[in-house]
Amino acid sequence: MERESFTPMKFSLEIDGQNRQVEIEPADSPGQWRIQVDGHEVQADAHLLRPGVLSLLIAGQSHRVVLDMEHYEPALHLGAKRIPYRIDDPRSLRSRRRQARADGLVTIKASMPGRIVRLLVEKGDAVTAHQSIVVIEAMKMQNEIRSPKSGIVEKLLVVEGQPVNSGETLAVVA
Repeated sequence: MERESFTPMKFSLEIDGQNRQVEIEPADSPGQWRIQVDGHEVQADAHLLRPGVLSLLIAGQSHRVVLDMEHYEPALHLGAKRIPYRIDDPRSLRSRRRQARADGLVTIKASMPGRIVRLLVEKGDAVTAHQSIVVIEAMKMQNEIRSPKSGIVEKLLVVEGQPVNSGETLAVVA
């Protein structure tokens, strides 16, 4: 994170199902950041190790955070835990596109190759935003694929036990 070109930021962050209001600005020393989460200030020491990998020191605890943008929904890897997140920044083109897409049909695709373990909805079911729809097993781990919006399941294109490829359409939500 380059301090010289960094301007203070305010945005809404949904992480692990919780909505947070976040403000970030450089502190006095290099690598130091002043972060407010829902009005509570946190001091952090942050260093970019390489693109997508961040070293954080918060309250004396060291964390290695890896950004995962390869799957359907972006996530952070913190240790062995994968934490999906969503940033709503009105200045962001990605946020504006996501909002426009949420108003129409949304195609839900497999984020990785694997096997369908469980279907959690049926065609015609009403779903809420971020509700799990399908469980895929990949590399002996089960991953829930979620709906990015509230709506009705228009199509369900897979069955339990079916192998799927990365990018394959699983369902359509209107």
